[in-house]
Amino acid sequence: MKTTKWGIALIIIALSFVSCKKLDKNGNEIKEFEELKKANWLLGEWSKTDSLGTLKENWTLQNDSSLVGTSYYIQNEKDTIHFESMELTEINESLIYEATVRGENNDESVPFKMTKSTDSVLVFENPKHDYPQKITYKLINAKNMVATISGKINGKTSSENYPMSKIK
Repeated sequence: MKTTKWGIALIIIALSFVSCKKLDKNGNEIKEFEELKKANWLLGEWSKTDSLGTLKENWTLQNDSSLVGTSYYIQNEKDTIHFESMELTEINESLIYEATVRGENNDESVPFKMTKSTDSVLVFENPKHDYPQKITYKLINAKNMVATISGKINGKTSSENYPMSKIK
């Protein structure tokens, strides 16, 4: 039986694809979550203080495909005037941002699908949501970012920026 040059080349190519996959101790492929890795800069505690009080946002790694976060505004150092929990999950190579705001939407989460991602910008949109329809996170440098919510309220375009500094 003769082996042709093409047959050998195909075997080498096939072996190179198999050897590039990461495997666990049982030989199962370990899935890489590349889009979620782009959001790793969110990890940690972020804060902003203004005349209304202090906004804090905290992100932690839940597992290999999810980050979880909380965001809250504290007024007079004791009154929580806004509380939101978030989850960022990679599903089929796309990030889904789910926000649950205490006292809104029957306390159910609202999904926003990633529409743009780079190493320093994450954009999530849900055109069917009342407000916001768009959530953007932009990394300015290692210690500063801006979160922006935007969309239309009663037919008028609105945008709110929340520049934050990293605490931890």
